[in-house]
Amino acid sequence: MKLIVNADDFGYSKGVNLGIIEAHREGIVTSATMMVNMGGFAHAVELAKENPRLGVGIHLVLDCGFPVSQDLPSLTDEQGRFRRGQEYLSSASSDELRRELTAQLETFLGAGLKLTHIDSHHHVHAHKAVLPIVLQLAEEYRLPVRSPWTLNPGEQADWPQIRTTEGFSHRFYGDDLSVDTLMSILKEIEKAGYSTIEIMTHPAFLDEEVLTGSSYNHQRTRELKILTAPQIKEYVQKQGIQLVNFNQLG
Repeated sequence: MKLIVNADDFGYSKGVNLGIIEAHREGIVTSATMMVNMGGFAHAVELAKENPRLGVGIHLVLDCGFPVSQDLPSLTDEQGRFRRGQEYLSSASSDELRRELTAQLETFLGAGLKLTHIDSHHHVHAHKAVLPIVLQLAEEYRLPVRSPWTLNPGEQADWPQIRTTEGFSHRFYGDDLSVDTLMSILKEIEKAGYSTIEIMTHPAFLDEEVLTGSSYNHQRTRELKILTAPQIKEYVQKQGIQLVNFNQLG
């Protein structure tokens, strides 16, 4: 089994960035996805270049911080920030959505990094108003996508040319995570018989940006501890689980 362990929110802040790198160097994280519109973007780019074994994709954002392009009245509030939540996306301009998502992709590529795949903050890429645009961009840029078909796998048949993993798990998230939690997720994945699967994670060190800007804060440090735990690394090795990133999907 090929397992991708992806750390979301790379670029959110220095604390998040350093936690992700720690989880990669000392743990089982193989991949991360970059928020190009957040304050830690430049720092994350530096760290990514220093750690070439870490696969880095893009974490498309439509509900946090400021956009990277201008004149997006259907996407932004009076302060120019993205509107909160996802309800607004149903009535958002498809032209503005495509323009902003393309701008985020180009911002990533302009930093000189190899782009491995596409996913999104709060899974906005799976929203019915956003998904067709993201899949078109994935085709244009020839990129894999975090599976948006977890709940409706039959819909993937409409996009056979899109590369993704066979499975995706978002279960490693919450207030009561432990080494046993992750172990049970890994065992469940093995039992299901997936050939390729991605696990979503959010490791970080705490800093002011995380404490004041994210409701999911202290939980990130717990994730970091679990992802670097000797028991987890030993289990992965013993079971012959192949840790890969999206470049190695084949």
